[in-house]
Amino acid sequence: MLRGAVLDVDGTVMRGGEPIPGAPEAVARLREAGLAVCFCTNNPTRAPAGYAEHLTAAGVDADTAEVITSGTATASYLREHHPTDDLFVVGEAGLLDQLDEAGLSVVADGDDADAVVVSIDRTFDYDDLCAAMWALGPDTPFVGTDPDLTIPTEERAVPGSGAIVNAVAGVAERDPDAVLGKPSAETRDLVSERLDAPAADCLVVGDRLDTDLALGASAGMTTVLVLTGVTSRADLEASDADPDYVLESVADIDRVLAAETGSD
Repeated sequence: MLRGAVLDVDGTVMRGGEPIPGAPEAVARLREAGLAVCFCTNNPTRAPAGYAEHLTAAGVDADTAEVITSGTATASYLREHHPTDDLFVVGEAGLLDQLDEAGLSVVADGDDADAVVVSIDRTFDYDDLCAAMWALGPDTPFVGTDPDLTIPTEERAVPGSGAIVNAVAGVAERDPDAVLGKPSAETRDLVSERLDAPAADCLVVGDRLDTDLALGASAGMTTVLVLTGVTSRADLEASDADPDYVLESVADIDRVLAAETGSD
């Protein structure tokens, strides 16, 4: 019996500022089938409230309590592991707001930092790369918000957090100590708490094999790949991934509901 659904946002429900055709109706059908819904995104540029507003404005029914971002997971991780550290952050205002709301301390000067957090920043430049490199000593905690190299938009993909995390890791000559967002254990635990249902009774629907479907597979959820984002059929065939379902779009979610519930 299905009790919950984890929905990726960019490339699955939305593409840039527009909903994927049929996505609002698909979300409504999941709710009508009695499933709890959790929107889980690796984009930390908006807080959950901002994402709920973004989705609602596009016609997708969403509540703040149903949204988890990679910023949510990062703030949760930092509260647990670095609650009193001064953080030097490469990131946008939306992430900074989430860290501030979590009661975490952010400093402007990398020389004053106890830990470094790196994320998407659409104004990122050479000076920012220098500042992050200088802030990272050999033992300075280094945290990335998420691994997504690209983000789907209406016209084409654009660089995501992972691209900037990798740039900083390259010049620092060290890997991050933690990368949050999907498919991390921290995000998996947050999703489980929000859905409050056994993983075996939940779906995960997304367009990325290495994040969305990896999260679901590691948790024991039913995995549903949609082809409206970064993954094509050719990509799937070239990979070792084996999703339970492959849909042209989330608009086809009735096929999964029928198969999983035995209904017509």
